[in-house]
Amino acid sequence: MTITYTRADDADTAIATVSADPEAAYLAGGTTEVDLVLKDGVVAPRRLVDISRLPLKGVVAAGDTVRIGATTTMEETATDPAVARLLPMVRSSLLQGASVQLRNMATIGGNLLQRTRCRYFRDPAVAACNKRDPGSGCAAVEGVARMHAILGASPACIALHASDLAVALTALGSIVHLRSGQGPRKVPLTEFYHQAGTTPDRETVLRHGELVTEVEIPLPPPQARTTYLKVRDRASYEFALTSAAVVTVVEDGVVRSVVIALGGVGTVPWRAWDAEETLRDAPVGEASFRAAAEAAVQHPFTVPGTEFKVELAKRTLVRALRVTTGAGW
Repeated sequence: MTITYTRADDADTAIATVSADPEAAYLAGGTTEVDLVLKDGVVAPRRLVDISRLPLKGVVAAGDTVRIGATTTMEETATDPAVARLLPMVRSSLLQGASVQLRNMATIGGNLLQRTRCRYFRDPAVAACNKRDPGSGCAAVEGVARMHAILGASPACIALHASDLAVALTALGSIVHLRSGQGPRKVPLTEFYHQAGTTPDRETVLRHGELVTEVEIPLPPPQARTTYLKVRDRASYEFALTSAAVVTVVEDGVVRSVVIALGGVGTVPWRAWDAEETLRDAPVGEASFRAAAEAAVQHPFTVPGTEFKVELAKRTLVRALRVTTGAGW
């Protein structure tokens, strides 16, 4: 396969080039392209437009928000003083998400747009993959599926969204800034991803040629506490079995406000709206935490190999709530 490589000098040119070619795609850090395009041939763009040198890099803290350019690397973000001071949960998710080598290459925009690590999606020899070939089936449902999703999953697809960062950003109410030939638009991260449903090949609301330019992160209230807790098979750069990002405000032993996002269990970064409603204005304690955990993991779709995630996700959330509220371990 022949691939045309182009380096864009400005965003307008990049957008115009990709928009005009249905077989074109953006290239930034390149880690996904190495696997999916060059090594495995799972996706086959005929043109790659390099945006790594566009002026979309940097961290700006102003007022009650932090803005991170899409081509800022994970390592640049994790080591930024403003992120460390104002958004420790984001920093924690980044440091737990990849090795230093990968963090120095992978970008924030690329992290949010990373494709699933589903072994069946990434193996072109597997015919049944609705994400790769709509209507072909889902081999993971009948195969080995320990690292797959239980929320937002269906017989059509149980592929897991693997990003740690996206879970933390979801809990913080982040907004993705996009730009196309029709101009800019903003999309809340909770509306950016499509659940698998019957069209697992449609992963985001991005239109062809639309470019992620930055992520806007509202700062939590000054009295809030945040936690990102990741449970994995090993401590060294492993994908999450389950994770929880929690933002709480506690007053006089009562949870006055709470935002919860779960990772390692969803086809998208999973905002636990029902758990938040259950916990809001409830007393700090095990009974309240467990009730929230039960509400967070409702109607899971499990297959042999993923059943354990139901209880593990609940325990992960309970533990994160203990830490965040100061209730101990």
